[in-house]
Amino acid sequence: MTVLCVRFQLPPAGEAALPGLLGLLEEFTPVVEALPPDGVLADLRGAERYFGRSAVELASVIRVRALALHGVDCVIGAGPGPMLARVALRDARPGVTCAVPEDAVAEFLANRPVAALPGVGTATSRTLCEYGLDTLGRVAAAPLSTLQRLIGARAGRELHEKANGVDRGRVVPNGVSRSLATERPFPLDELDPDRHRRALLSAAGELGARLRALDKVCGALTLTVRYADRTATTRTRTLREPTAHSAALTRTTYAMYEALGLQRARVRALVLRAESLAPAEQASHQLTFDPVDEKVRRVEEAADRVRAKFGPGAVIPGALAA
Repeated sequence: MTVLCVRFQLPPAGEAALPGLLGLLEEFTPVVEALPPDGVLADLRGAERYFGRSAVELASVIRVRALALHGVDCVIGAGPGPMLARVALRDARPGVTCAVPEDAVAEFLANRPVAALPGVGTATSRTLCEYGLDTLGRVAAAPLSTLQRLIGARAGRELHEKANGVDRGRVVPNGVSRSLATERPFPLDELDPDRHRRALLSAAGELGARLRALDKVCGALTLTVRYADRTATTRTRTLREPTAHSAALTRTTYAMYEALGLQRARVRALVLRAESLAPAEQASHQLTFDPVDEKVRRVEEAADRVRAKFGPGAVIPGALAA
């Protein structure tokens, strides 16, 4: 094992602790990649030699230090590469590191659903399942030409390699990107898409108000859906133009949610992140002859002034008033 995938169990609105937790990992290795809002990849190749311990043993030390220094528990997956470590994370539990056996990678992957692979979305998974390729073992045994015909030449080749345990990924050191995030946890696992959309409307509105208060715009949005079984799906979409306009953020958020094609999914929490922040004065805005757009922006400015005076709950969308 050389790579750890760590997901910290941060409390609501506890994302500010992530830089400190990254610093904890950097005491073991400089090759640390942040996976906001709560994940980290760490390449421990050098650390294993330096400390004379395996990556799984170092994972136990990291878990204890995270609890002792930050009061944050975590789940950890370990594997020969980043992709395999992320797959292993799906089976990890607090206190138990799930490791991919280096001499039995194919067997570890064989019975897992296709969607267990990072980067395999709902549409690809549905297409493969329609042809009986519902597990990674069946995908690995399928002819490469068949996969390429179903999902495309490049995607088919990459999927075939990953299903056979070939992990060509690497950990790219970075920091926590300059961003804003907000989380909407549900008191009980939520099945109702209407409640999901209301939570997303609230989250997009909050991000827009915070961006405008900071005189910032964002160039991309990242949506993370956390499920009852502790797994999560994350999607990022670049905006047509950098903006802090709540209506534009809401449209993009809804589009990402609809693209997931969730059906009776038990959702535990929704996390929305504004990425690629930049000063508002440096952003350009495409002029339009639509008077409605200009009216909505003027209303938004007035609502911001009211919120600044009477609090963030002074003005809310009608859909959230019930």
